[in-house]
Amino acid sequence: MVRNIHERQLAAPPAAVGALIDSLATPDDRLWPRGQWPAMRFDRPLGVGARGGHGPIGYTVVAYEPGRRVRFEFRAPAGFHGYHEYEVLPGADQGCLLRHSLVMTTGWPAWVSWPAVYRPLHDALIEDSLDTAAHHLGLAAVPSHRWSRWVRALRSLIRRRRP
Repeated sequence: MVRNIHERQLAAPPAAVGALIDSLATPDDRLWPRGQWPAMRFDRPLGVGARGGHGPIGYTVVAYEPGRRVRFEFRAPAGFHGYHEYEVLPGADQGCLLRHSLVMTTGWPAWVSWPAVYRPLHDALIEDSLDTAAHHLGLAAVPSHRWSRWVRALRSLIRRRRP
């Protein structure tokens, strides 16, 4: 079982952070780091039943509570069985917590590809997403992270394979 959690405490009202989730895959997306990663795209506006994904990752929206939470069930790659989601949780004082959770089991070939390739890329992408959220809320992206050498190498290999 894979349980991968990334979260950021944000000194912003929950409604403002929830609006970031609601902007996913729109022309005004303020949560997904689409300048650095493949854009999130859907076959229709964000809502239950929308199908799409980013890069080789395919999913369907299976739950959506505007301003609060969205859950995506994996359709690809092979061997990903589970979901990932963004949610806004009440935080201390006037802030809130923005959490991204990935919960899945892996089958072949994901039991090999997840730890070697997808996990490091996923971790970097989600940290970039949390930085993007902080930036759009006018907050410092604290702590801003750097991609590992392995992530930079994987991204370089992927770029070379694109036609």
